[in-house]
Amino acid sequence: MAPRAYWKGYLKLSLVSCPIFLYPATSEREKITFHQINKSTGNRIKYRKVDAETGDEVDTGDIIKGYEVGKGQYIEVDPEELEAIALESKRTIEIDEFVPKDQIDELYLNDPYYIVPDGEVGAEAFAVIREAINKEGMVAVGKVVFTSREHIIALEARGKGMVGITLRYPYEVRNEKEYFDDIPEPKITKDMLELATHIVETKKGKFDPKKFEDQYEDALKELLKKKQHGEKIEVPKERAPAKVVNLMDALRRSIEAGGGAKGKPPVRSVQHRSGAKKKASRSSARQRRAS
Repeated sequence: MAPRAYWKGYLKLSLVSCPIFLYPATSEREKITFHQINKSTGNRIKYRKVDAETGDEVDTGDIIKGYEVGKGQYIEVDPEELEAIALESKRTIEIDEFVPKDQIDELYLNDPYYIVPDGEVGAEAFAVIREAINKEGMVAVGKVVFTSREHIIALEARGKGMVGITLRYPYEVRNEKEYFDDIPEPKITKDMLELATHIVETKKGKFDPKKFEDQYEDALKELLKKKQHGEKIEVPKERAPAKVVNLMDALRRSIEAGGGAKGKPPVRSVQHRSGAKKKASRSSARQRRAS
């Protein structure tokens, strides 16, 4: 069964347009979810909407939206008032400009969508727009209306189709200075940086999402399988907290733990240790001569 399109409309570049479908590019349906049940009866728990003060149940038709301006004080807004300001979907994504992809801060990236042409009628125009975007190596930026709200969307070529990613507005992105300004800036020694850099070098690889394993999801499946077969669930013992070690020692131990990892430890660090051994042997020789 073909997936249901999330949005249907037109993609427009100047005077060239084509009918398109948008499909969500990600899904969490496959993840295990739980219902809340009554432990005594095994029945599902139902939630009712009640008045916070009187405790009486409220009919859905009597519920409106309210914006809190003070404790217990709300500006009430009727559905008709919201409809009056709702943006009417033009059912068109009109490309406004093209920007380099690396200029879009990752913090602004929101939800991805697959974009495909609607049938053979618009396939040619779709291909022209896609290849024009692809040839320039840029990202097309336009606007689209979902659920009465306007969203900025960035489009780029991907295989035979396109991907559109909605972008957050500036007010949705928190200011990093509020979090980073108080971070202390300790002085890092050259030896520490060389050791850390070496660890990074030995762990370099290619991005491959197939390597990612959701260990918690796998553990949930195993748990449910055991429960279904009536097997006893053993609760693991709490792990002992890791011992606090010197940062330099931790870096060196990390390299040693790598075992057969590619590359060799930084030459400077090896010389540092061998030099220390030579000094110690020379000191012992002087002490023997003096005695």
